[in-house]
This record gives sequence, structure tokens and C-alpha cells, in this order.
Amino acid sequence: MKKSLGLFFFLAFAIHFTFAQSFRVSTNKRYLMKDGKPFVWVGDTAWELFHRLDREEATFYLGKRATQGFTLVQAVALAEMDGLNKPNAYGDKPLINNDPTQPNEAYFKHVDFIIEKANELGINIGLLPTWGDKIFKDRWGSGPEIFNETNAKVYGQWIANRYKNRTNIVWILGGDRNPRPGSNDVAIWEAMAAGVVEGLGGNDKGVISYHPQPNDAGASEWFHNSPWFDFNMFQTGHCRDIPVYDRIKNSYDRLPTKPTIDGEPIYEDHPVCFNATENGTTSAYDVRKAIYLDVFAGAFGFTYGCHDIWQMYSPKTEAVNGPKNYWQFALDLPAAQQVKYLKKLIASRPILDRIPDQSLVVENDLPTHERIQATKGNDYAYIYTVYGKPFTLNLGKISGNELSAFWYNPRNGKVTDAGKFGNKGTKLFTPPSTGYGQDWVLVVDDVAKNYERL
Repeated sequence: MKKSLGLFFFLAFAIHFTFAQSFRVSTNKRYLMKDGKPFVWVGDTAWELFHRLDREEATFYLGKRATQGFTLVQAVALAEMDGLNKPNAYGDKPLINNDPTQPNEAYFKHVDFIIEKANELGINIGLLPTWGDKIFKDRWGSGPEIFNETNAKVYGQWIANRYKNRTNIVWILGGDRNPRPGSNDVAIWEAMAAGVVEGLGGNDKGVISYHPQPNDAGASEWFHNSPWFDFNMFQTGHCRDIPVYDRIKNSYDRLPTKPTIDGEPIYEDHPVCFNATENGTTSAYDVRKAIYLDVFAGAFGFTYGCHDIWQMYSPKTEAVNGPKNYWQFALDLPAAQQVKYLKKLIASRPILDRIPDQSLVVENDLPTHERIQATKGNDYAYIYTVYGKPFTLNLGKISGNELSAFWYNPRNGKVTDAGKFGNKGTKLFTPPSTGYGQDWVLVVDDVAKNYERL
């Protein structure tokens, strides 16, 4: 009897240890897996979710994003907008005396609620333990600087231990800040990461990354060889037509191989380059260009953002950099309703063998606003033309004697047949429309695979 009970408890512990964190890196080191299946990261940036929304509002937000096809929301425990000193919707601050070793239980019960509600709705949380200005204060953010190597590890261990059994969490350190040269910033982040790993149970740590400000290498610039750093994250920022594909490619090619993603590309409804007067505000087209180029260049998923939503702008809050709509209305902006089409495209063909391959197209010297970007699996290919420009396809790059193709419209998810043809030589393809805002994806399949037409 004692042996049976011992075996029972051993198995129970083993099951808990194995599945407490369900995210993993794929065997080929290119993708994230959840519950043993490729995870399609369709992210939203809701940095102030825990800080500015009450439970009813958070439930509404998460429910809306779930119906729109989002799979993950990035949110911050110690928030940017004076998150230490301005209480949440219930009057609670996150820390007692701004001491990271004294978290406020009442505040984190609200965080608990939102994480659990997200799980119920099929939404994962990209959880940032803190915004970066809590480690150093700069020209935006509200600080104050509260972390050092000692208390960063304590806080990291505490918050990870609190949520170690939540299977819908991806851990993201950083928070829009790059470590300063000549400072101990890297050491503080490394200490927090060590605390998170310890709190999660060592080897059973889920996946962890770091959200930086814009740079060429993403977080890999500082942490690529750190044992806790599972995937590289970029921020390509809020200027129009940044060559995001070059940054993703450089990360994709870096050794040791790690998955890569743009955690903050250009936001919808955002002042272009922070100057709406001269440059206007971003459109759905700006967002589509960024996320399709990211994915086709080798990112394992994509993140959407909206200027009105990251800050949860409402009559109750101060405006940052000129938001145009209250967050409840911004939820239905065009690009937010179009992300489901890229998600559907990614999920419609085998994911794990998909790689970027610019050799598929002849036209590789076009400027960013006319870019043609290509990716393929073993038996299919996707080619994205930003401006709807015709292009020449090099055949023989995927399996099959006979291929079929169709045009996929990123604006509405509709398809237009592009015919069947042999898998040799080259072939010119002309999209159904050309010009500003007329982006298209050509989907090419090995006929023998009988893939769906979406």
C-alpha cells in the first residue's frame, strides 16, 4: 500500500512538473510550441491592461480580442504610466513603499483575475514583470528606479512562483528599454531572469525573452547566449516602411539558432515617427506591411499594436502622444480585424518546415514600400507583394510536378485563382490590383497535397 501511494504521488509530481509550463521551443529552434503543437503567436500590446482597466473592462477587452483571433496579449505588472504611484482601478498599488520585495496582495489578485480570465477565453499572456523605467529612468516613463541585482532576483522569483502553474504565460523581461553601456543594467536583468527561472522551477521554466527599444539586433544584442533567453524579440518601432525583413533575417541566421519575433512593429493609429503634424498617423496598410514582412522573413508569429489601446486611452486617463480614439472603439480598427487573415494563412499549411526563401523571386532589389517577400514549406510557398507589383517566380523550389496557385487578399481574406502550371523554369505573376494599399499574397501549392484554398 505504501509503495502504491508513493508511486501515485511520484506520478502526480511528475505530471505537474512536466505540464506546469506548456510553452516550449520547437526541436528545430525556429518556433514556439504549446501543448506539443506549433503556437501561432498573434499578439496585441496592451501594456496598461493590469493597471488601468477594471475587471469588467478587462473581460470585455479580452473577449473582443479572442473573437478577433488574437492568441496572446502583452501586458505589464509594474506599468509604465506611473504604475508604482498611481493605483489600479480598485485603488491598489503594486508594491508596499515601492519595495520590490513587498508586493501588494490586493493588486496582484487583480492581475490573477485577468490572467485567469484570459485563460478561460483562450488568450495567453506575454507577462512583463516590470516596465524598464523601474530599472532606469529616461525621457519617458515614470520610474522611479527601484531595482538592483538583489531585489530584482527576489521579485523575479516571487512573481514567477506566483504564476508557475499558469500555463498561458510567456515571460518577457525588459519593457521598452535597452541596457545602457557602462551600467549594471544587464546584471540587473540577468538577476531578475535568474529569479524567474528559480521561481518557475529551474529547468521547467517555460519560455522567456526580452522586449527592447528599437535596435538592429533585438534583445540578442545583450542576451543571446544567456541560458534563460529562449527567443529573440525586436521592437522595430513606429516609423513607416522600416526594412523589418533585414532585422528578422539577421536574427534568423544568428547562432545558436533561436526563434525570433517582432514584439512591437508599427502600431495602428500612431503618429508616424511620433510626428502626426508632418507625417500623419499610421493606417491598416502600414500595419499589414510590417506583420507580413516580419513573418515571411522568418518570424515565428506577429504582434499587432494600437496607439489608443496600449495606453488604454479613455476619459479617465491622460493622453500620451495624441491618441485619436478611446480604447473601446479602437478595438474595431481595420488592421485589428485583418490580423485573422494572416493567422489563417499561417495555420493553413504545415508550420514547422516553413522557412524564408528570397530565391523564390527574381525581383529582390525593390525598395521597402514595394518589397516582395517570400517564404516556403516543403510543398507550398507564400509570396507577399507590398505594392501589388508583378514578380517572376523561380520554380522547382518546392515539391510536386504540378503546382496550383491563388491570390490571397490580406484586406478581406478572399481568394482569386491563379491557375495550375508545371514546376520548372520561371513564371510571371501579376496580382489582381496594383498600387498603394494593394498588397497581395500569392499562395503556391504542390497539387498532390490537396491543400485548402482558405
